[in-house]
Amino acid sequence: MLHTVSAFDRMGEENAFAVLARATALAAQGKDIINLGIGQPDFRTPDHIVEAAVKALRDGHHGYTPATGLLATREAVVRRMVTTTGVEVSPENVMITPGGKPAMYAAIIMFGEPGADILYPDPGFPIYRSMIEFTGANPIPVPIREENSFAFSAEEVLGLITPKTRLVILNSPANPTGGVTPKSEIDKLVAGLAAFPDVAILSDEIYDVMTYDGERHTSLLGYPEIRDRLIVLNGWSKTWAMTGWRLGWSIWPDGLYDKVRKLAVNCWSCVNAPAQYAGIAAIDGSQDDVGKMMRAFDNRRRIVVEGMNSLPGVTCATPKGAFYAFPNISETGWKAKKLASALLEEAGVALIGGPDFGILGEGYVRLSYANSEENILRAIERIEIFLERGEA
Repeated sequence: MLHTVSAFDRMGEENAFAVLARATALAAQGKDIINLGIGQPDFRTPDHIVEAAVKALRDGHHGYTPATGLLATREAVVRRMVTTTGVEVSPENVMITPGGKPAMYAAIIMFGEPGADILYPDPGFPIYRSMIEFTGANPIPVPIREENSFAFSAEEVLGLITPKTRLVILNSPANPTGGVTPKSEIDKLVAGLAAFPDVAILSDEIYDVMTYDGERHTSLLGYPEIRDRLIVLNGWSKTWAMTGWRLGWSIWPDGLYDKVRKLAVNCWSCVNAPAQYAGIAAIDGSQDDVGKMMRAFDNRRRIVVEGMNSLPGVTCATPKGAFYAFPNISETGWKAKKLASALLEEAGVALIGGPDFGILGEGYVRLSYANSEENILRAIERIEIFLERGEA
């Protein structure tokens, strides 16, 4: 029998992909499946972005690129950060990655080791905990509570920091809850972090432009007092409907940048050239398609909240960001993962059980409204029929 390194036995995964695979298999059997599980915009990548990649290929951009990304791509990210945050960063601090996960992976393995603590949001993106456990560090959940509008609490975060804490992971707007943490709370957190100068921060801001009802995303880049220990994760996947392009960016402090560059050389070498030219076009080109997508998400969000609140035993807080709702199903009598599985197999609706996002996710399911209004309405009708059967 082959003996693998034990760290691989500690590694988890993202169950949304398992649900997607099962939904795809059921659809292949001829079943009508409505997928509200996967966190992927149902819009095409805008044409001008696609054409930029095609042009790059035709112009002969077929070779390796720098491990840190093309300078032109990094400079585009700098322009984008000025536009969205008002903060100018150096292109020498920008790392282009094949999607957002490599930046997450890099930050966690940099600070994670046996005996270290890493704080992460719970419920939150499942790869946070998975990678923390992979490194042998202790995953310390930061509770994300419905009664706090699914924002993190600065007081709770700061109260969990100990001498063993190496890294704090933050995410707003948030997956899976759609919560947006207000600036006042971030102000408190940053002020409190002054007492812990050796603790690094990873701010996952991949949904930064996806806010509603007048809410605005507050980037941690706007706090110069923590810039020397702040890593910001972002990318093209969500904003420009480019999930399959595998293109992300991250911003690193001077002291960590060369470490992540070395990791890139050892791990993924570089990001493919045509995708990077597409990324430049996304940032510098028309944002009309982004606006159309966000208006569609806003309409769908309202349909989801109204529809889910009409279901027996279900309540649904109004999400303020991203494209997820996190309905509370605790009064239905169902355990969350069992309900999600039954809805897929029996009602043809794919959702994700809350426990797939953390130990505090029980009693909730995640619903992505990155699907058409027609399909969302059909899904809610199917869920209603299923729940009215009362067979928990």
